[in-house]
Amino acid sequence: MTEKGSLTIKQTKANHPSKEIIGIESQILASKKIVLCITGSVAAYRAIDLSRLLMRQGAEVHPVMTNSAASFITKGIMKWATGNDVITRLTPNLEHIELADYNRSDLIIVYPCTANTIGKFANGIDDSPVTTLLSVGIGSGIPILIAPAMHQSMYENKIISKNIDGLKALGVSFIEPTLLENKAKVASPNEVLDFVLKAVFKSSGNLRKKVLVTAGSTLERLDPVRVLTNLSSGKMGLSIAKTASRLGLEVTLIYGHGQVDPPINANLKTIRVETASQMYEKVKSEISHNSPHVVFHCAAVSDYTIAEPLQRKLNSTKKNFTLKMIPTKKIVNEVKRWKTNVILVAFKAEYNVSSELLIARALKKLKECNADFIVANDLSTKGCGFGSDSNEVFVIDRNKKIMHLPIQSKESIAKRLIELIIGNNLLNHPH
Repeated sequence: MTEKGSLTIKQTKANHPSKEIIGIESQILASKKIVLCITGSVAAYRAIDLSRLLMRQGAEVHPVMTNSAASFITKGIMKWATGNDVITRLTPNLEHIELADYNRSDLIIVYPCTANTIGKFANGIDDSPVTTLLSVGIGSGIPILIAPAMHQSMYENKIISKNIDGLKALGVSFIEPTLLENKAKVASPNEVLDFVLKAVFKSSGNLRKKVLVTAGSTLERLDPVRVLTNLSSGKMGLSIAKTASRLGLEVTLIYGHGQVDPPINANLKTIRVETASQMYEKVKSEISHNSPHVVFHCAAVSDYTIAEPLQRKLNSTKKNFTLKMIPTKKIVNEVKRWKTNVILVAFKAEYNVSSELLIARALKKLKECNADFIVANDLSTKGCGFGSDSNEVFVIDRNKKIMHLPIQSKESIAKRLIELIIGNNLLNHPH
């Protein structure tokens, strides 16, 4: 057993390192054994993401591949993805019985599934590890889910439709493809995950965890060409958004100004804003309407705005100019009022202060905004200034428990924060 900060990670020689992600998002599929069958479609690569999504919900995933599937992805990548041996042929070890006989597994998914495999399954032809396993599975009563992928003309072939209808009549579930660009494109990994949770295992509610991240700086206009802002790069918030979306969480990023472009990910929605007022309204709207489970408020929001911005460019020949500024609304202080049971992670940046003073000020802010966690850093630390790719932080919870994360990449810190806050706390948080 290895202690890493306040995280306890169990490791044994029997566990493949890839299995460390099992249950990191939830335990909804804990103790579930899922067989993931992969057939010869160009969409086979998407099985990698699906396996990881299922594992993050607590499942053990056992991959089975046809020879044709091996033309698109390797055994090695599926071994890496799941941490389990990949079956590509049947041996005297009776792999099809081990995985699909009575009560041996909880679910069989064929993703993606070709017309060829559908036809063979529907007509009792067992000439591959996948079709043989399906034959045993349907006989033993294990739930089976098929996600077709093929050309649209094949999908609309009446013979294939008859095969699909016949399998549905036998209790096999299908998740329909998207008809686009003359293709019947396989459902996304997230669609399959939602189907598995709601339709197969009858879990209730919106089970994919929602994360709201704010990042970057805001700016306040003095006139049409001049602004007041700060030097925040947005990199910490973007690292959190990128890491969370890659883990399969549903992420909304509200992003002001920053040094890098927001990441592109199917699980990530980005909303761009400019001013503190705009960020306030967007955060309020997202929390009120989309009910995120966790809010990472990383953005460096302007504390003041211009009382009366000029409508014309300020004459640069003026020798003196008086600027009236007024306070902006404190977004972080409102979050718990908009949604009392959200997990709020606040951030506190200081400059050239002692660790003791940094922690004291962070604790004061945590109490003021009623946050669950606060992440504090000193911008004067060498290698951790504005625009840097690394950081050193103290993570403090409402019980005043402190975890120090020494200098490391912001992506590494993002991963640790998500493990700590989402992996260990979200399951027991009321929603």
